[in-house]
Amino acid sequence: MGLPPIDHIVYGPVRSRRLGASLGVNLLPGGTKVCNMNCAYCQYGWTRGATRYRGQGAGWPTPQAVESVVEARLVRAAETNEIVDRVTVAGHGEPTLHPEFEEVATRLCSVRDRIAPGVPIAILSNSTTADAEDVRRGLAAFDERYMKLDAGDPITYARINGAGVSITRIIDALQALPPITIQAMFVADPTGEVDNTLEGAVSAWLAALETIRAARVHIYTLDRPPALASLRPVPRRRLREIAERVRAAGIPADVFSAPSRR
Repeated sequence: MGLPPIDHIVYGPVRSRRLGASLGVNLLPGGTKVCNMNCAYCQYGWTRGATRYRGQGAGWPTPQAVESVVEARLVRAAETNEIVDRVTVAGHGEPTLHPEFEEVATRLCSVRDRIAPGVPIAILSNSTTADAEDVRRGLAAFDERYMKLDAGDPITYARINGAGVSITRIIDALQALPPITIQAMFVADPTGEVDNTLEGAVSAWLAALETIRAARVHIYTLDRPPALASLRPVPRRRLREIAERVRAAGIPADVFSAPSRR
């Protein structure tokens, strides 16, 4: 069993390994995982019977509702001197599936400029919709774009992410975005069936990074129970080895893992 889906537009701030005190914004229908991926490591469990296409189904929060709720929460934070390092669009699925994603992005930036200037607006995305024109415009409005890429070859990609979108299509789309940080989750299981730390998988992923010309890479591993129970976190030593290869390609890389993982 994964974590229960979020049933509010705004949550936190939560303490993020990578983003500090992050005020989360959920653009998805409350209480339902909505994603067009089925990642083996997802903390919300498998994608089962959920909306999997842009704008399909009911319950999406309106751009006006998102703006209103985020505004009220930022005002409260300002009044109580609460620390908010970032406003991060994430939630319990893929936020760019929202049918009015571009307008939501515009309104979020407007709220930030009025109430919390200087606080970055970030997004965590699985990258699958980055070739849609309105999504690209929406992504361009954010200060920080954290785009998922866990593999560079089709077989590893299918085993890790279970997605129907072509990995080539994703790599091509990521090239066309403003500067992005690639977020890469590395995992392994005892059988070696689901493992993106193997030499061939890492080499293909590195080639994809060079094609995309990523501005930075965040490398991390499991921190919460995954959908596939057999998955194991990757030792920090191996994450560091992968990061060194990224840096050797001229791309800055950071490693994030729990201190106990050697």
